[in-house]
Amino acid sequence: MRVLRGLSGIVAGGMFVLALVVVGTAVIAARRDFPGPGGESVTWHIAASVLGVGAQTFSDRHRGLAAFSGSMVVFIVAGLLLWTQWWG
Repeated sequence: MRVLRGLSGIVAGGMFVLALVVVGTAVIAARRDFPGPGGESVTWHIAASVLGVGAQTFSDRHRGLAAFSGSMVVFIVAGLLLWTQWWG
């Protein structure tokens, strides 16, 4: 179970960093009057990051099925974010 929580922690951290990159790109694009990620994309990334980090925190504080469920939420949220914002 530790390996699963560790892997989901890496994914949650990656979503957080990705949200920072998207927000930074949106700010830089707006300042330079260049098209960048829109408000919808920024919102998706921030929401996914908050949900993923929250689920990972829950997973780290619990054991057994609850920890497994928290890790699965992280993977599902990351998959939905990638599917809707990057591959779709």
